[in-house]
Amino acid sequence: MEFRILGPLEVWSDGRRLPLGGSKQRMLLAVLLLHRNEVVSIDRLVEELWTGRPPATAVKVVQVYVSQLRKGLGGRRTPGDAEDVLVTRAPGYLLRVRRDEPDADRFEPRVEAGRRVLGAGSPRLATRTLPEALALWRGPALADFAHESFAQPEIGRLEAVHLSALANRIDADLALGRHEELVGELEALVAENPLQERLRGQLMLALYRAGRQADALEVYRQTRELLHRELGLEPNRALQSLERSILLQDTALELAAQPFVGVQGAGCGRFAGRSTVLPCSWSAPPGLPGSGRDSSRAFDPLDEATARIDQA
Repeated sequence: MEFRILGPLEVWSDGRRLPLGGSKQRMLLAVLLLHRNEVVSIDRLVEELWTGRPPATAVKVVQVYVSQLRKGLGGRRTPGDAEDVLVTRAPGYLLRVRRDEPDADRFEPRVEAGRRVLGAGSPRLATRTLPEALALWRGPALADFAHESFAQPEIGRLEAVHLSALANRIDADLALGRHEELVGELEALVAENPLQERLRGQLMLALYRAGRQADALEVYRQTRELLHRELGLEPNRALQSLERSILLQDTALELAAQPFVGVQGAGCGRFAGRSTVLPCSWSAPPGLPGSGRDSSRAFDPLDEATARIDQA
């Protein structure tokens, strides 16, 4: 059985999509799935389904939904499986889900694997691993429940992991010299995520390498104006350093022939033997100075981070 939440909620078994019923019944399944392998009380299910305004028959309605979901899910995964998928357990219900049955549980380990190979200096392998993870997405996470309060924390978390995976994949593509084909994708991503400095830095680098220095500098100008207007902040130090390098036409920004060296946890890095950093909003690894927004100071010149990588 496969539970899909990286897009609209779907459940598949034996190559077919299972019927899940109407919106409230689907919502009940989503709540149970977000708390898979945990008992969810009937009181909590009533609260989530009717947000504080339940009908007098709410408990009975929940019981009917559970009964119909059991029929839709087939009750058993295989004829020889003695355990029901959706079981009654006081004070409510428990959805038994096996490891790797939810698409999100397959997505996140693949993202982590891609990040690790990128950080280990294998961008070509990362461009195979990360797209495999991203291919699991069919649209916005839990798209059916975008406006439901119970789904908001998980939607936000999954979307953040998705965006990080996209940015890591773009870092790998930049390391392999695919800057020209990235410009359009990055422009769309920046439009969707205007305050993401990492994406803006990647766009600046792609434009510069594509021979569009003026456009790269215009992206920086727009970024600085936006951040000042919306947040009262200046661009982070990584972007400031990148702008200076573009103004100086620093040869270190050119695509290097040497292998890529990634910085732990960030999907950003430099080319071996150079001080050029693929720009992103970087969180300092344990033991390195800086955290949060100011941690970008570790980018310039990245000596200490590079020393730690070289020792690894």
